[in-house]
Amino acid sequence: MARSTTKELTSGSPMKLILGFAVPLLFGMLFQQFYSLMDTIIVGRYLGVTALAAVGATGSINFLIIGFCQGICNGFGLPVAQRFGARDYDGVRKYVGNSAILSVLIGGVLTALTVIFCRQILVLMQTPSDIIDLSYNYIVVIFAGIPATILYNILSSYLRSLGDSITPVIFLIVAAVLNIGLDLFFIICLHWGVFGAAFATVLSQAVSGVLCLFVIIRKFDILHLKRSDWVLDASYVRNLLIMGLPMGLQYSITAIGSVILQTAVNTLGSGAVAAMTAGSRISMFMVCPFDALGSTMATYGGQNVGAGKYDRLASGMKSAIILAAVYSAAILVVIIFLARPLIYLFIAPSDSANITQVVAQARQFLITNTCFYMLLSLVNIVRFLIQGMGFSGFAVFAGVFEMIARALIGLIFVPIFGFTAACFASPLAWLFADCFLLPAFFHCRKKLMRRVCQ
Repeated sequence: MARSTTKELTSGSPMKLILGFAVPLLFGMLFQQFYSLMDTIIVGRYLGVTALAAVGATGSINFLIIGFCQGICNGFGLPVAQRFGARDYDGVRKYVGNSAILSVLIGGVLTALTVIFCRQILVLMQTPSDIIDLSYNYIVVIFAGIPATILYNILSSYLRSLGDSITPVIFLIVAAVLNIGLDLFFIICLHWGVFGAAFATVLSQAVSGVLCLFVIIRKFDILHLKRSDWVLDASYVRNLLIMGLPMGLQYSITAIGSVILQTAVNTLGSGAVAAMTAGSRISMFMVCPFDALGSTMATYGGQNVGAGKYDRLASGMKSAIILAAVYSAAILVVIIFLARPLIYLFIAPSDSANITQVVAQARQFLITNTCFYMLLSLVNIVRFLIQGMGFSGFAVFAGVFEMIARALIGLIFVPIFGFTAACFASPLAWLFADCFLLPAFFHCRKKLMRRVCQ
């Protein structure tokens, strides 16, 4: 067994277990979003609204590619969680070895393709001509850093699968502090502009990944692999792809809708892009509790299914929903009163010509989304729980519903109603996904219960 702390979620109060597991994850995600937020604040304050819009214009394609990487890494961790829940430690190591090889192969292909076709992608997205060069300088560095993204995400998924949600958090905190420092150094001292912001992000993530690897080598005997564990096995590879590809595609399919929406917003001008960027960055920070609950429910579902404790799935989902409802109500009150001061963090005083419209649109976007956060919480909780239960394919269908909703808004309603329509794209996407996911959960649980009867 491991010399470091693992945690089983298969016995005890679901509410206490979920809360205890999610809180460390939440701190990690907060810090992850914090340094993303600081990236944007530093860019907006020191480089101006044009640079802010340039970074924001890459947000959807960034989410499509990096989200795929994160999703597939999280998916690769699910069989590890299931084998750990079943106390099959040889199976744990075999899955880790096979998933590590697959991660290297996938990361190499994605890095090459995205770097080569980066500018063509931005042109297809109708990126405004006054920001396309800056957008390229930013996103090409992020794409070149895909191996660093995969390194951290695959290693942290292994740790979470064993019940350790604390170690990845510690290293995210280190990365957050390092990223902010490098941002200031590269942008203010070296005058590297948006390139410096992107390079700081990649370098910081690489450091957090190396630190995770160091801890695994030093403290987790259960993850010390034998030579045979590094040999690709067709059955293990198949199971990993069945789990990982749907989770990666879930992000990517969802992001296709976001790309269509971003393309539509791009036609409204760089001011609208900057407003959406500021509002989105704040929103991403505020929804971290939902992301933490989602990751928790994936591990919770995986371990309990591995242990054959199917009766705990519904009670765990109920506990997570209660926690999400309390937070959703509280954060809505906060945003109503603090939206404007938060938005001003992103705007440099020298941009007075555009400041009124940018702030008004960003506030509209932020408050509209916050009103529907409960819908988002259900998406995360139910989708990740279903994935942990072993039905990752359903996540792809949920992503399709989200894509359809955002595409409808981008293609039909933004040209008619402008920025206001864009504000309702995510709420509509969450609603579409929930209408599919809730019935899907009960269907999946019913299928698992039949296995017990048989």
